[in-house]
Amino acid sequence: MNRPSILPAICVALASVFLLADADDNVSAQVTLTQLQKGGLDHIIIAYGKVEASDAASQSVAAPLSGIVGDVYVRVGQQVAKDAPLLLLRPSPNTSSDYTQAKSAFSAASAEAERTRKLLGEHLATTQQLADAQKALSDARSTLAAMEAQGAGGPQTVRAPSPAIVTAIAVKPGANVSVGGNLVELAQQGRLVLGVGVTPAQAELIEPGDDATITRIGETAKTPGKVESRGSVVDADDGLVNVSIALPPGKFFLGEMAQAGIATAKVTGYVVPHQAILVDDSGKTYVVQSNDLVAKKVIVKVLEAGGAKDVIEGPLDPKAPLVLEGNYQLDDGMKMRVAAAAGKNGADKAADPQSSDPKSGK
Repeated sequence: MNRPSILPAICVALASVFLLADADDNVSAQVTLTQLQKGGLDHIIIAYGKVEASDAASQSVAAPLSGIVGDVYVRVGQQVAKDAPLLLLRPSPNTSSDYTQAKSAFSAASAEAERTRKLLGEHLATTQQLADAQKALSDARSTLAAMEAQGAGGPQTVRAPSPAIVTAIAVKPGANVSVGGNLVELAQQGRLVLGVGVTPAQAELIEPGDDATITRIGETAKTPGKVESRGSVVDADDGLVNVSIALPPGKFFLGEMAQAGIATAKVTGYVVPHQAILVDDSGKTYVVQSNDLVAKKVIVKVLEAGGAKDVIEGPLDPKAPLVLEGNYQLDDGMKMRVAAAAGKNGADKAADPQSSDPKSGK
């Protein structure tokens, strides 16, 4: 064997080891960085509910007299104009009898007043007797006029008092109703609300006037709204507190389901892009900061998740940039290099938030 021929191979192998070691020392992950910023986001409470008429907009149409329901001219969900016919109401037998008696009483009182007036002229009656007869006539006239105004004299068409949406019909043709009985429920147009339920803890954070965004189920478009009222009683059926959110006119249908995002008090801390948030194997939330382009993991708490941005708190270095793209591949102590960004003249230049940091040596 030619022993001297082994030495060149050994030298080459050793040189390769040193070259690899040197290469490992220069290994770095490519990342993008952003500076930490203090700020806040609205705390959003998500709730679901149904579009309904507000309490102020709801109106019950009552029977003006005891009667029998004739034709019903409307249906639930129908929009009606002011004075539009709702239903026909015929006087009941008792109401017809009372009306006949009222007419007879008026005729008798009128005749008695006239007779007393003649007797007074002949000095056969006193002025007090005439006054009593005229008072009886006035009472009989008022009773008859009231019954005629109520429709006791014949069939009466019940009409809508204002433009509205029919939300419920409480009677059917042929039904007997008493005076004051509920006939139809109406909701004024343009006064709809989204009624949702929230937990008592969430209700404590909600105040009338809070901004909200409304989203139809299955859609993404958001419509602005405002909290109109918040209940103070827990519903016995579902354990939730009712909240009413005023809706803009003409945007929603009565009875449809929707989602509300109610904005309450702001949550403050460090506002960071959502992509900066990571979760380790033990389920802890963390971010990665850059200390002179050396990675450092920091355990944080997410105070508010706002979609594209989150609010966090933790033992963060306010001067150390936050790692965005490439953060998932980093461990403590790993070196980083900042991804290049195109300059105004189209040439590439380093986008390094730490370039002005004297500690970086640049």
